[in-house]
Amino acid sequence: MNVDHLHRFLIEYQTDVKATKEDAQAILDNFKHLPIFQKKGLHLDAFFRYLFGDLNTPLSSTPGVHQDMTAPLSHYFIYTGHNSYLTGNQLSSDCSDVPIIKALQRGVRVIELDMWPNSAKDDVDILHGRTLTTPVTLIKCLQSIKEYAFTASPYPVVITLEDHLTPDLQAKVAEMVTSTFGDMLFTPGPECLKEFPSPDSLQKRVLISTKPPKEYLESKSIKEKGSVSQKGNDLAEEEAWGKEVPDIKPKTEAEDKTAPDVEEDSEDDEDQGDGDHKQTTEPEYKSLIAIHAGKPKGGLKEALKVDPNKVRRISLSEPALEKATLTYGTDIVRFTQRNFLRVYPKGTRFNSSNYNPHIGWMHGAQMVAFNMQGYGRSLWLMHGMFKSNGGCGYVKKPDFLLNSKDNEVFDPTASLPVKKILKVKVYMGEGWYLDFQHTHFDAYSPPDFYARIGIAGVPADCLMKKTKTVEDNWAPVWNEDFEFPLTVPELALLRIEVHEYDMSEKDDFGGQTCLPLSELRPGIRAVPLYSRKGEKYKNVKLLMRFEVVTV
Repeated sequence: MNVDHLHRFLIEYQTDVKATKEDAQAILDNFKHLPIFQKKGLHLDAFFRYLFGDLNTPLSSTPGVHQDMTAPLSHYFIYTGHNSYLTGNQLSSDCSDVPIIKALQRGVRVIELDMWPNSAKDDVDILHGRTLTTPVTLIKCLQSIKEYAFTASPYPVVITLEDHLTPDLQAKVAEMVTSTFGDMLFTPGPECLKEFPSPDSLQKRVLISTKPPKEYLESKSIKEKGSVSQKGNDLAEEEAWGKEVPDIKPKTEAEDKTAPDVEEDSEDDEDQGDGDHKQTTEPEYKSLIAIHAGKPKGGLKEALKVDPNKVRRISLSEPALEKATLTYGTDIVRFTQRNFLRVYPKGTRFNSSNYNPHIGWMHGAQMVAFNMQGYGRSLWLMHGMFKSNGGCGYVKKPDFLLNSKDNEVFDPTASLPVKKILKVKVYMGEGWYLDFQHTHFDAYSPPDFYARIGIAGVPADCLMKKTKTVEDNWAPVWNEDFEFPLTVPELALLRIEVHEYDMSEKDDFGGQTCLPLSELRPGIRAVPLYSRKGEKYKNVKLLMRFEVVTV
């Protein structure tokens, strides 16, 4: 295959109509140092090496950030952590700055800290309240955020604070935050912003988001969450590779009579510390808040009203959001065009599992907060979404979630026509022989691999299919074709998993990845697979072909 042949291959098979002969020559030049290279061009082994190589990635070849970063912050999905300081489960694991550092290094842009008085009441600890988690000091967390905030991305980091402090400790927090971050801190003053600034204008800046202190003191009527003894026995055993991502089931009002008019399970509305706090606020603390949280009196309907003169954030747990979407689906979409919605895991996820993130994304929620220290299929979707836009932690929301036509907004429950069809061919896989011990899957024979391919997205688009099982082969060849009709391709993620069939026990895990359809490159591509914890294997890849057809 000489340079002309390779150029033709890039145009005809990889559908890269802009490919030049110089591009083809650059690929050939990469193989010149190898013994398998011949002066005339690539022979079959070298061409195969190119197909499976790192140059032939499945995602957009445009490196780095390529979306418009000058729109208000509310126009983006933001990579968001929940209880970012926990090393493990929600009940008894250690609190540390290590998971915060790991999250920032992965590109997470929203870090959550729960602030409580220490035992002497003279300093601030970070821990999960009313549990057996061991604390870490606030100052240690702040210093680590400062050091690692912009290692993976230059775009702003938001610290969401859950505040259980007395006014004197709030003043101490204000001093710690200002002395730690200095000019990095974005502080618009005590009043709410009229519109959020853009990620571009906030590069290398840190923003604080919490409820103003006075509102904390007024929210004393919410019942306290259950104690550790009530919570303990709910830890569910997950399958070897994690539970299947839960469906977003469209309920009716009749099915769910508890659909509230009020936001009843918000972390923002928890009992906020001791009842004898003085009704005073520390002006230094309040002036730190860039994104004001909390909701007005009058329940969710009132909270979702869009104020043209100020922007803010509200928080809903995953079940509260599910209930709210029954009645207020389009109101939520309209609210999130200017304001922030943060969604967080329900309180019974003690093992730090997660939920289906699309329930938030399809309603425009910017901060879909996840337990980043866990692993499982839901978290794989989160990793997949934020592979977009150069992995910078900000992904521009699709236009249909931002625009209103004749005052009508996107209705997530509407039945929509198919817009695109994704065609996928799974050729083969390789790399397990190099990355796994040879008795890892079967003690006495090579593995029996099969692949699962599917879509995560709006409910109408979700579908999983599987290949046949190829027995006794470290480099399985499947050669199978699949098609996936898509009504909302803008939110679709391609799910890919490989498992090893085991007749007597649970099937073994062989790798996974999740790819945003919006950045999928057509043509024959080498798809790297990742471990259950989201760590990239050195050699394991699938060879696949992608084609997106507009209907």
